[in-house]
Amino acid sequence: MIPIKTPQEIEIMKKGGKIAAKVLDRTLAAAQPSVSTLELDHLAEKLILEAGGKPSFKGFENYPFATCININEGVVHGLPTKRNLKVGDVVTVDLGIFYQGFHTDNARTTRVGRWKMEDGRWKRDQGRFLDTGREALKEAIDQCRIGKTVGDISHTIQTIVEKAGCQVTRELGGHGVGKKLHEPPFIPGFGRPGAGPALAEGMTLAVEVIYTAGNGKIEVLNDGWTIVTADGQPAGLFEHSIAITASGPIILTRC
Repeated sequence: MIPIKTPQEIEIMKKGGKIAAKVLDRTLAAAQPSVSTLELDHLAEKLILEAGGKPSFKGFENYPFATCININEGVVHGLPTKRNLKVGDVVTVDLGIFYQGFHTDNARTTRVGRWKMEDGRWKRDQGRFLDTGREALKEAIDQCRIGKTVGDISHTIQTIVEKAGCQVTRELGGHGVGKKLHEPPFIPGFGRPGAGPALAEGMTLAVEVIYTAGNGKIEVLNDGWTIVTADGQPAGLFEHSIAITASGPIILTRC
C-alpha cells in the first residue's frame, strides 16, 4: 500500500525539503577543482545537522556517509573518498534529510569548473546531456497528478531520455518517500502510459531520472556500493521529492 500523507505532514516535509534543497545547493557550489568528495560529504552533513535535521542516508542499510557522490561514470551510491575533483568532471551529489519524522530526498548532476572556449564539442555534448536530465525531471513531475499513474511518470522519463540518444538505467528508479526513506511505489525510468499504480492526493514521491550517455548497462564496484556504467560512459541523476495535491504536484525539495 502506498502511504498517504495529511496536509499537515506535507507541510513538515516542505520544511525538511527546503533544508535538503539548500544543503544540496551549497554542497554543489563547493564542488570545485581540487576539492575531494569526502570534503563535500563532511560539508553536507555539517549543514544538515546545523539545520536541525539528520542525514537520511547515514546508517541506512549500514551506509556510512551522509551523501552519495558520483563522478563521471558513477551512477548512484558512490562512496565519498579523498579523490579530488578536476575541471570537466561530471559530478552528482545525492542527499536526503530526516526532519521532524519525515525524509526528503534530492539529487543533481553538474559539471566541475567553468566552460572554456577550447572545450568545443565536449562542452556542447555535456551541456545537452545535463539538459536532458533536467528536462526529463521537469516533465516527469508534471505527470504527478491525481488520476495519472506511475507508468505515466516512467514513460515520460524514458521518452525524453531516449529521444536525446541516452539510455535510462533499468534496474534503478525513484520511490515513495516519507516516514521511511524508501516507500512504495517503485518508479522505474521506463514504462507504458497508464500502467502501474494510480496516483492519489497525499502521495509523496522521490522522482528520479537516472540515465547514461551510453547503453545504460551498470555494474557494482568492489566496495559493494558504488554503481557505475559498464561501458565507462558518463551518467546523470536528477531528483526531487514531490507531493501530489488537488492543485497539482508540489516540489518539496525546493529552496
